[in-house]
Amino acid sequence: MHRSLSVIGEQTYSPVTPPAQAVRIAEAEPPSSDESVPLLADLEANHRTYHSNGDSRPEAIGKRSAVKNVGLRIAKASGPFAKDVLRSIPAAILGTLLNILDGISYGMIIFPASGVFADLGGVGVSMFFVSAIIAQVVYSAGASGFSGANGSMMIEVVPFFHLIANGIAEEIGEDDPHAIIATTMVAFAFSSILTGGCTCPYASSVAMLTYLTGLTFFVLGALRLGTLIGFFPRHILVGCIGGVGVFLVITGLTVSTRLSDDDFSLSFATFKFFVLNLRNLSLWLPAFCLAVLLRLITHKWDHQLIFPIYFCIIPAVFYVIVAAAGFDLGTLRNTGWLFDMGTSSDPWYHFYTLFDFRAVKWAALGSTMPTQFALLFFNILHPPLNVPALAVSLAHDVDTDKELVAHGYSNVLAGLVGTVPNYLVYVNTLLFYRVGGDTRLSGFVLAGTTTVLLLVGTGPIAFIPVMVVGALIFVLGIDLVKEALWDTRHRVSRTEYITIASIMIVMTVWDFVMGVLFGIVVSCVFFVVQSSQRRSIRALYSGDSVLSTVRRPGAHREYLRDVSKQTTILRLQGFMFFGTITHVEEAIRALLDEPVWRRTPIRFLVLDLALVAGVDMSAAEAFVRVQRLLESKSVILVFCGFTFESSVGHALRNVGLLDMQGVELFETFSDAIEWTENIYLRAWFTAQKTEVLPVTLPGRQDDVIPFPGSVVDSPRRAALVNAGWRTIARDHAPPSDQHQPEPFNTLVRAFSPYEAIDRDTYAPLLPYLARMAVPAGTVLWTQGARPDGLYVVEAGILRATYAFAEPTPPMVESMVPGTIAGELSTLAGLERNATCVVERAAVLWKLSTESLERLEHEQPELARAFTRLILKVAKLDYDILITALATRQ
Repeated sequence: MHRSLSVIGEQTYSPVTPPAQAVRIAEAEPPSSDESVPLLADLEANHRTYHSNGDSRPEAIGKRSAVKNVGLRIAKASGPFAKDVLRSIPAAILGTLLNILDGISYGMIIFPASGVFADLGGVGVSMFFVSAIIAQVVYSAGASGFSGANGSMMIEVVPFFHLIANGIAEEIGEDDPHAIIATTMVAFAFSSILTGGCTCPYASSVAMLTYLTGLTFFVLGALRLGTLIGFFPRHILVGCIGGVGVFLVITGLTVSTRLSDDDFSLSFATFKFFVLNLRNLSLWLPAFCLAVLLRLITHKWDHQLIFPIYFCIIPAVFYVIVAAAGFDLGTLRNTGWLFDMGTSSDPWYHFYTLFDFRAVKWAALGSTMPTQFALLFFNILHPPLNVPALAVSLAHDVDTDKELVAHGYSNVLAGLVGTVPNYLVYVNTLLFYRVGGDTRLSGFVLAGTTTVLLLVGTGPIAFIPVMVVGALIFVLGIDLVKEALWDTRHRVSRTEYITIASIMIVMTVWDFVMGVLFGIVVSCVFFVVQSSQRRSIRALYSGDSVLSTVRRPGAHREYLRDVSKQTTILRLQGFMFFGTITHVEEAIRALLDEPVWRRTPIRFLVLDLALVAGVDMSAAEAFVRVQRLLESKSVILVFCGFTFESSVGHALRNVGLLDMQGVELFETFSDAIEWTENIYLRAWFTAQKTEVLPVTLPGRQDDVIPFPGSVVDSPRRAALVNAGWRTIARDHAPPSDQHQPEPFNTLVRAFSPYEAIDRDTYAPLLPYLARMAVPAGTVLWTQGARPDGLYVVEAGILRATYAFAEPTPPMVESMVPGTIAGELSTLAGLERNATCVVERAAVLWKLSTESLERLEHEQPELARAFTRLILKVAKLDYDILITALATRQ
C-alpha cells in the first residue's frame, strides 16, 4: 500500500502497547467523563501527567503520587464523575491553598493602607476572590486551551492601583471619602474591561480599568496579534517587573509597620523610622527574615509544596508562642502584630455597597487615564509571554490568540461585576497540573472551593499574623528584583541592563507611569543608536567582478569586463532610516570625491535593495540628494531588488525619486546588470560605422542610450572606445575579403577569443553540424532529460532556467548569437540541468550525440581539439553563473 508523504507526515507517533499491558492500564484507570473535551467547543490534546520540563512520562511514586493513588482507590467504587471529582481533590486543595496565600498577600494591598482606604483590606481580599472565581470558571469552561488553567489577579498591577487611588483622593480631596471610594471602584473595574469590563466611582476606577483590559484582550485575540505582542522588547517588561519588586519590598515595610504610603520617602528620616526605631524594626525584620529563610530553603530543596506548607507553619508557630506566653490578642492587634479589621464582620459582597454612580467624580476619573493606559500596556504584555512558556513546560500546544480571547472574556466579566483584572497564572497552573489538576473538572472544583472561601468572608483575616502577609510580600518583591537584576546579568546586553536598572530607579523615585514611559523612550533611543551602528552596506564592489547571467561571445565578455569598471554596485540591507542612511550617503559621496573620481570614474551606480525591509521618509529624501549629486556627474542611478508597487517602491515614489531623470528600476539584480551591459554594448556598436554583423541583446530594449554624444569626448567614453577596439573590433567578424559561409562565421565568433580558428583545421567539422530554424517558444530540452546534443547559436536568443529545491528561487540564463548551449551535459552524457526555451526565433547549429560519436570515431584529433575549445568556453560560462548564484542575495 502506497502513501503520500503528506499523509505520512500528518500521522502522530503512538507507541504500541502490548495487549496484556493495555488490559492492566484499563483496569487501573477506568475511563473518565471525558474532561478533555472543553465545554465551550474547544479542541485540544489532554495530557494525563505534566512535568516542569515538558516530559509526560509517568511520575515516580512519592508523596504527591501517593495522595493521588489514595484518591484513585477511593474512586474505584464510585461512578465515573465521582471518580474524576476525587482525582481532582489533591489539586483543588493545593490550588485553594495558593489562592488563600495570594488573596491575603495581594488582596490586602489592592488599596492603599492609609487615608480613606485604611479599612479596605478585607474589601480587597473579597475582590481578589471574585476575580479569581470568574477567571477560573471561564478558563475551565473551555475558553482556555489549558484544561487545568488557574487564573487570578496579578501582583504587578498593585502599584498602578495605588497610583489611581491616591490620584483620585488627591483630585477630590480627603473631605469627601464616599466620592473617592466610589470613583476608585469604577476605575478599577474599567481596567478589567480595557484589558478584557465594570461600573463604579473609587469603585468606578476599578471597573473602568477592568473594562479596558478585557476589551483590549478581545481585540488582540480577534486580530490574531498575540504573537506580535510577544516580540515587544522583553527588557522593558523585565525593568517594570523589577520596579514592581522594589514597590513590593517597600509595601512589605509599610504593611508591617502600618506606615502610610504618603509618609514613605527615600530620606534619612524614613531610614531612622525603619532601622533605628526598635519597635518598628521588630515588626518588619521577622517578616523579612522569614522571606529570606524561605528562599534559602527553596534554593537547596526544590519542591512545589514547600511554599504553601511554609506559610501554614508560620501562623501555627506564632499562635503556639502566643499561647505559651499568654499574650492578649487585642494587645497584639493594637501593637501591630495582628490585623485590625474594622470591617471584619462585613459580608463578602460589602464592596458592592461602595459603588455609587451618583457620587462618582468623572473629572477625577478622567485624570486617571494616563495611569490606566500605562497599566493596560503592562497588562497586555504578560499573556503573550506566559502562555508560550507554560505551553513549553507542559508540552502542550495552544493558540496564543485564543488565550487572549479567553482573557478578554474573564476580564470583561470581572469588570461587569465590579472587580479587578485577572490573568492566567503561570506558577499556579504549573503546580496544579503537577498534582493531577489536568482536567476541566479540576478547575471547576477549584472554583467551588474558592467560592467557599469567599462566602466565609474576611473575618478570619483579623487572626492572621501581619508577619505572614509581610513575609509573602517580601518574598514576591525579592523574587521580582532578583529576576530583574540578578537573573539577567549575563543574559542581556549592557544597554539592555542599563535600561532595566533605569526603569526600576525611575519607578521607585518618581512613579510607575513615568517608569514605563521612560523605558519605552530609552529603548527607542538605544534602538536608534544600535541600529545606526549596524552595517547597512552589505557589499560594495565594481561591476567587473559580477557579470550578468547572459552567455555572450567571448569578445563581448572581454569588453564588458573592461568597461564594467565604470559600474559600481552597492548592496544594502536592513531598514533604511535616518540612523542608517547616513553611512550610505557618505559612502556614495566618497565615490564622487575628486581624487577617487579621477582614478575610477563611474557611469552607473547600482543600488540593490533586495534585503532592505523598508525606507522611511528621511532615507528616501537622502536618496533624492544622492540622485542630484549623481546627476551633476552624469551618473545613472539604477535601483533593483524591489517592485514599483512594493513598500520600498511606494516610499521612493512618494518623494518623486523614481520619476526623476537618470533613475532606472529593475526587479532583480541580474536584470539591472544585464541592462547596463546592453547599454555598454549598444554604445560601442552605435558609434561604429563599419559594423558587419548586427548585435542581438536580451532583456529590456531601450532605444535611447542614457549618455548620448560622442564616445570620445570624455575619459569615460574614451575608455569604452579603447576597450571596444581591444576586444570586439578584433574578433567581432572575419575580414570581408575572407568571407566564409555559415556555420564557420558563427564558430569564429564563439571560439576565436579563446583560440585561433583555422579554416583548414575545422572545415571537416562542418558536415557534422545540422542547421535548425526554431520558432520562439520551442522547448529545446527539459531539466532532467537525456542530452540529445549541443547547439551553437547563430541568431536569436535562448533562455535556460535552472530550477532548485524549494525555497531557492530559479536562476535564468540567456544565450545570444555566438554562444553554445547544452555542451556540458552532452559531453558528460548526463541529464540536463536546466530547461531551455527559444525566447526569440533562432537559427542553431546542432551537434547531436550521434554526430559527436561519429566525429570521435572518424576524426579523433579534431574531436579532441573541438572538445577542448568547448570546455574553455564552458569554464568561463559556469564561472559567471556560479558567481551570480553566490552574489544574488
